[in-house]
Amino acid sequence: MPKEAPQSAGAVASTPQPPSNKAPVAKPGRESAQEDDAAATIRQTVNEVNVVFTVTDKHGRYVKDLGKNDFAVVDDSRPATEIRSFHNETDLPLQVGLLIDASNSVRDRFKFEQESAIEFLNQTVRPHYDKAFVVGFDVIPEVTQDFTDNTESLSRGVRILRPGGGTAMYDALYFACRDKLLKEQQSGPVRRAIILLSDGDDNQSHVTREEAIEMAQRAEVIVYTISTNVTGSRQRGDKVLERIADATGGRAFFPFQLTDVANAFVEIQDELRSQYALSYRPADLHADGRFHTIEILAQNHKGLRVRSRRGYFAPSQ
Repeated sequence: MPKEAPQSAGAVASTPQPPSNKAPVAKPGRESAQEDDAAATIRQTVNEVNVVFTVTDKHGRYVKDLGKNDFAVVDDSRPATEIRSFHNETDLPLQVGLLIDASNSVRDRFKFEQESAIEFLNQTVRPHYDKAFVVGFDVIPEVTQDFTDNTESLSRGVRILRPGGGTAMYDALYFACRDKLLKEQQSGPVRRAIILLSDGDDNQSHVTREEAIEMAQRAEVIVYTISTNVTGSRQRGDKVLERIADATGGRAFFPFQLTDVANAFVEIQDELRSQYALSYRPADLHADGRFHTIEILAQNHKGLRVRSRRGYFAPSQ
């Protein structure tokens, strides 16, 4: 299906041809990988790292009133040199991708999930401030609505999806991070999120699960997963969804009942309004392309849990 009014800064945005909507090749070539690395680390060339995170108390309630001095950052087991900036994340624009599994394996309650997704977009995307896009995937990912703040257009992008075919979930996640979120122009700090609806049972992808996760980490994307499994018990795909969410600082939801699907979207919406963001200077950052772990510690308060992405890739020369 053709894209509507492309707004992405991707390589083929200026042409009407569809290659930008297709699944990525098995492994990015040397030249392509270098371009991805350069784009993914552009904000780290000044030796600063950006992190979005949430804080909850021992009852799981969001804590929204903390300040810069309430946190310490540990980068690769070493304290960060300094926290350069800190603010309440709800003040930052949101770039969100909605990835919907349209394979045969999710046919049972597809319509209800579509309507829940539309309600989420209507409640989350703020005009002239936030932007979202919609991707449906079976064997290939297809952009049914490109970046826009128009919720009516986003709703149409969700409604035209029809289930059928195999499942290439890792390809869809890789594509959404590399070709959409990573290449979207921005004039200042933003937060990036993906909501992934699937049963997690990938059987067609060219890239691996870990390659898809790595691309999400490079693009600084938090992934929230909503399982479409209706068996009433955890399946292999649910563990995959949990791994993706955990590695990127998101959450995995397992709504076995229909009404729980809408509740999962409401919880994600609430979290997006309860986040913090900071940038910090690592004590030892070299242009070696190496993966660095991130740990944010809540100080001065007992029983708080901080959730963020697990790490980032340093710039490479």
